Amino acid sequence: MHPTTPLAAAAPRADPADTLREHGLRVTRQRLAVLAALETGPHSGADAVLERVRSELGQVSTQAVYDVLHTLAERGLVRRIQPAGSSARYELRVGDNHHHLVCRGCGRVVDVDCDTRRAPCLDPGDLDRHAPGFVVDEAEVTFWGLCEACSIPSTSPTLP
Repeated sequence: MHPTTPLAAAAPRADPADTLREHGLRVTRQRLAVLAALETGPHSGADAVLERVRSELGQVSTQAVYDVLHTLAERGLVRRIQPAGSSARYELRVGDNHHHLVCRGCGRVVDVDCDTRRAPCLDPGDLDRHAPGFVVDEAEVTFWGLCEACSIPSTSPTLP
């Protein structure tokens, strides 16, 4: 998994066990390990989370990690993002209005704060005309480009 660099400073995290309880979830070793894996590797895919969980706990089934990720996302403890052409990724940064920048070369994902700091940050215009009664509560923006490492031209000679 490629490293990620949040553009905004992350707020100190509450005790993970307390957070699980506050969301009506039992505290389990698997849930704590998944939260720890996402703390050290934001924007990780399920396979990267599974690898970190197994390094901490030993043998854990793939399905168990997928189930924990699903539950945590459903309860709002993690955010699931899925950039086009990519598998789902997960992060602990929830409850704010931020977007993502994805490198087309290596797949690195970077958090980008929204300028307005309120949801949704995009004005969808006259929604009632297009979708009467539809209420927008979130806008998702993904910026695409090349990170510094991927945009540096190769210095190796080209073969004829």
